Amino acid sequence: MRNKLLAEVVGTFWLVLGGCGSAVLAAGVADVGIGWLGVSLAFGLTVLTMAYAVGHISGGHFNPAVTLGLVVAGRHDAKDMVPYWVAQVVGAVLAAVVLYVIATGAAGSTGVGGFASNGYGDASPQGFSMMAGLVTEIVMTAFFLIIILGATSKGAPAGFAPIAIGLGLTLIHLISIPVTNTSVNPARSTGVALFADGPALGQLWLFWVAPLIGAALGAIIWKALSTTGD
Repeated sequence: MRNKLLAEVVGTFWLVLGGCGSAVLAAGVADVGIGWLGVSLAFGLTVLTMAYAVGHISGGHFNPAVTLGLVVAGRHDAKDMVPYWVAQVVGAVLAAVVLYVIATGAAGSTGVGGFASNGYGDASPQGFSMMAGLVTEIVMTAFFLIIILGATSKGAPAGFAPIAIGLGLTLIHLISIPVTNTSVNPARSTGVALFADGPALGQLWLFWVAPLIGAALGAIIWKALSTTGD
């Protein structure tokens, strides 16, 4: 269990540092910035690389919603859920600390702004409402779980699951960055919210509630679809 939890810390650390770091440090650079497309790809690549690197140790969740979904689907022991959540949040917070140190080291830095945090209303990148954010996070997380459960099922081609999962997360970001800055991961939202300027902490509840609901729904849908007896 110690190795599993450490793997979750490391994997979630990389997800937040790579995904949120790309948004904070590289997305808005004039003329050479990577933009939303680059940030979407960065999040997908973090999951893909860590799933191959440490997925065989812990299962490669890196996300409390994924852990809950796997428990609901009968793929993970319920008694290990809370320790996994703690490890994932620890990894996310540690990554946010490192990113904060880097971001505030820029010449003329006066703060970190939104710090790649998630939000709705005025905190949404395109001003989407709380209801739009809630629906987006539930639906996107549900489909993320369907992708994860399908790609790792007994009937799926062996060895390709991290690619499908990473590309799935990339697609999710391409759709939903304008709405909420894309969470589908309560740990990712928590880490950066602790340092962000603005209402991120006050709105954090939505980015726990919606992904957890979506993950449970995705697991239930997959169980209804599955014919492999996983």
